[in-house]
Amino acid sequence: MPDAADPEAMNARRKFRREGEERRRQDLIDATLASVAEHGLEGASLRTIALRAGVTAGLIRHYFPGKEELLQEAYATLMGCMTEQAKAALIMENASPRQRLAAFITANLNAPIIDARVFSLWATFIGRAGADPSLARAHREGYLGFRNEVEAVVAEVLGAEQRMPDATELRHHAIAINAIIDGLWVEGCLAGEMFAPGELATIGIKAIEAELGLAPEEGEDK
Repeated sequence: MPDAADPEAMNARRKFRREGEERRRQDLIDATLASVAEHGLEGASLRTIALRAGVTAGLIRHYFPGKEELLQEAYATLMGCMTEQAKAALIMENASPRQRLAAFITANLNAPIIDARVFSLWATFIGRAGADPSLARAHREGYLGFRNEVEAVVAEVLGAEQRMPDATELRHHAIAINAIIDGLWVEGCLAGEMFAPGELATIGIKAIEAELGLAPEEGEDK
């Protein structure tokens, strides 16, 4: 049995406790998103969320001051998850900046980011953001976080083209690209069955390459 004063044993217990706390916090966020998807924002009460998570409402208050803070964290998690899923597509060995850009766009315009449930949750939260400062703040942070990722990818692509855009040009490109992706994403979530596999991604890549003034690569349709 390890000595209670053993530093390694104490550190192991702290790590286990911290990981347990983080897991429980994530479980509550997952339960909140599931409750909002089923009952809407008003119907997703702390009691409903607690029942889904298998805990007491009192335990939720150990992690979050109240429902508004829990909703804010749930929305931020939803937005952040979509950004992280898109960023994962950038991890490509021996890929050119332009190939990485295409992979990033493709990831944004395919499952699991294009998903009717994800869209429904996003629309539910965004419908409340105008009247809820905490949700508006979470939306702004999520939007700016995604736009920063777009700026970084664009800077890499234009740098490979021997073009050195200033901060204003990068910002304008990122705003336009975000709008292109958002519009196609909405179409795919609402009416995905109307499009052939990969069609939205192909349209998005062409539109964004045109926005950046990139000439078609060899073998591409002009």
